[in-house]
Amino acid sequence: MNIANPSKAMIALVALVCVTLLLMTDSISNEAGTGLIGMIAGYAVGNGIAARRGDEVTPIIGKKP
Repeated sequence: MNIANPSKAMIALVALVCVTLLLMTDSISNEAGTGLIGMIAGYAVGNGIAARRGDEVTPIIGKKP
């Protein structure tokens, strides 16, 4: 695994940490937090799949050189 786009990876990581903190402090409901985490993870995985197929996208995770 190779981090192909560090800025996208950092944004996804910060978003996951923020949502987790909101869940820990009961600022948002469990349903909302789970949905947000799912969307963030889906975005990261979706970019990786598009990169593997060769579609034009700057993925978070790319092929090893």
